[in-house]
Amino acid sequence: MSNKAQQEGNSTVKRVIVEPLSASQALLSISHRILVLEEYEHFLSGKAEGTIEAYLRTVRHMMEWVAARPGNSGHFQPHQLTKTAVEMYLDSLEHEGYSINHRARVKSTISSFARWLMEEKGLLQRNPTRGVDLPSQQMLAPRQLSEDQRYILRTLVEQENDRRGAALFALGYWAGCRVSDVSWLQMAHTHVGPKVGWLHIGYKGGKWRDIDLMNEARKALYEHLRASGEAGRTYVFTSQRSDRLTEEGIHYWFRTLKAQATKSQWAYIHDLTFHDLRHDFAHRAREAGWSLEEVAYYLGHVTKKGTPAIQTTVRYTQVSREQVKEKLKYVKG
Repeated sequence: MSNKAQQEGNSTVKRVIVEPLSASQALLSISHRILVLEEYEHFLSGKAEGTIEAYLRTVRHMMEWVAARPGNSGHFQPHQLTKTAVEMYLDSLEHEGYSINHRARVKSTISSFARWLMEEKGLLQRNPTRGVDLPSQQMLAPRQLSEDQRYILRTLVEQENDRRGAALFALGYWAGCRVSDVSWLQMAHTHVGPKVGWLHIGYKGGKWRDIDLMNEARKALYEHLRASGEAGRTYVFTSQRSDRLTEEGIHYWFRTLKAQATKSQWAYIHDLTFHDLRHDFAHRAREAGWSLEEVAYYLGHVTKKGTPAIQTTVRYTQVSREQVKEKLKYVKG
């Protein structure tokens, strides 16, 4: 290329860089992003507090991800919210280990945010989530952990030597709690001591219930409370940024825990989620002789009338091919 051509090329690049953007494409600085989120929060004001918090957390993370893409210079502008951006953002969540259910919720939240940008702000022409397909979730029996998986997870928790982490794990593994149950667990609803313990839990859908704790769960929670102190806080689990450890914070902790695994251990646990601990508890409870009604009550599987939702519990405790195969040898002719 001649010097003249190079100069013309450089001149063209400079003109592109300094050329002013139209008003609809004005870059949103960090302060502007905060303003947009505040306006969106006001738009969501009719929803439940937990829902608003989840929506804002998802949108904030998505905006930060888009702003960090090459060519965006750390800024987010609505026209960057394209179908390609949504597809690649969801792909990045999959690579980070997020479940299909989580990604479906994220897609729904982005769709809601995009509709607001279109209908209330006039900053988008079309909803970028349209035509974005997630793989169908197979209706398989929920996860029952293998002995190796249980061994690895329990070993990682023990080696981590963190009382808060041990309590989080215990409530999932030894009490079958939902992530929301753990995140929204209040001090006033936590009754644990050196020898006994029970909780009043059930944030999701108002499915409140009282459950007694196994010693493994009680001990871990009791030690966490003793180490963290009880005065002046509402929630049992807090974070450095908030007075409540969010559901996403719990999922992040679990991913961090798995990251401590060796290469050989990782092959066993890489696709496990915190919710799998709840599924596995249901299987172990059934193996211990609990009835479906008892498992349903303990896990909070109840209908709107307050009766055990047996169909949900049955899905949690479906038998596996391995279980049936093991019993084939007992069939007599």
